[in-house]
Amino acid sequence: MDLSSMQGLMVIVGPIVLAAALIWAIVRNRTSKRQRDETEDATRRNYDDHDAADRKR
Repeated sequence: MDLSSMQGLMVIVGPIVLAAALIWAIVRNRTSKRQRDETEDATRRNYDDHDAADRKR
């Protein structure tokens, strides 16, 4: 196998591997609506607690 055929193979296979890795990462990092809601609620509670502590000063 010479260098030009190896380069041609990499030009074809490279983007396919990159697309597969991107799709895998996107699917793997998804969160459910429940998880998102829990995170938002916890963030709001945290902000409210800090605001209340700041007002006491």
